[in-house]
Amino acid sequence: MTHVKKRRKPVSSRIFDIVVYILLFLVAMVTIVPFLQVVTISLSPPEVVASYGLHLIPTKIDLEGYRSIFKYKLLWTSYRNTIVRTLFGTALSMFLYVIAAYPLSKKYLPNRRFWIFFIIFTMYFSGGMIPNYLLINNWLKLSNTIWALILPPAMSAYNLIIVRNFFESIPDSLEESARIDGARETTVLFKIVVPLSMPVLATVSLWCIVGHWNACYDCMLYIRDDTKYVLQYTLQRILLDGQVQDLDHIGTKVNTETMKMASIVVSILPIMIIYPFVQKYFTKGVMIGAVKG
Repeated sequence: MTHVKKRRKPVSSRIFDIVVYILLFLVAMVTIVPFLQVVTISLSPPEVVASYGLHLIPTKIDLEGYRSIFKYKLLWTSYRNTIVRTLFGTALSMFLYVIAAYPLSKKYLPNRRFWIFFIIFTMYFSGGMIPNYLLINNWLKLSNTIWALILPPAMSAYNLIIVRNFFESIPDSLEESARIDGARETTVLFKIVVPLSMPVLATVSLWCIVGHWNACYDCMLYIRDDTKYVLQYTLQRILLDGQVQDLDHIGTKVNTETMKMASIVVSILPIMIIYPFVQKYFTKGVMIGAVKG
């Protein structure tokens, strides 16, 4: 038997690999350390929170912060509003992406290049905040309603191009075979194209979910009733504006910082639970959707 000797990497290549690993480690630490700090403070008693330095591992477990947060009604109202916004907003966005990307993926669409240019143009130029505010508040009369939070971000040109590129990568022979069997365009779209496009649709869906879940600024612009606030805006009021008066009466033995960190942990749990289930679609969905321009 002949043994094949493995070729050793050049010194320059090994140095490059080491530098890449070091940079990736530093980026991971920048991401992980603040998260561990938040989780640890949310689980720590007041005397530990009051001490200086990093708290990466809980030395004592105290769940009073979470118990206090569970009694804060406005936080759970905002939680409900955010869930409703995320579900309806994501469903609407995905429906619009599918019905818009499918005709744009067909070369026989009249004036196809013009429509694609028109969509891409909106990625670089927009009316700005003031025209959008006047449109939502004065003309459409959507202020202080959930539609003010759902309709403006319903369509993204970038996501639309990603979905269209994926649709273009699907072989035309599959659609032609279905048409020969008498299938209509809607049948081809929803029974052939959409099932084959689950990787990219799952990826874009997660982008929409994260976008709606983290949205805060539009609530500050259009919502006046505190019972209609979304979760991130409520957290902003608690963390930045120091509006914890409603929390103070819940329990005097609980440190304010502990309750703030506990509220952050509670707010990010749904995204952390959803992400592992759609992570496998990420690479496949984005890479295949980026093959054609």
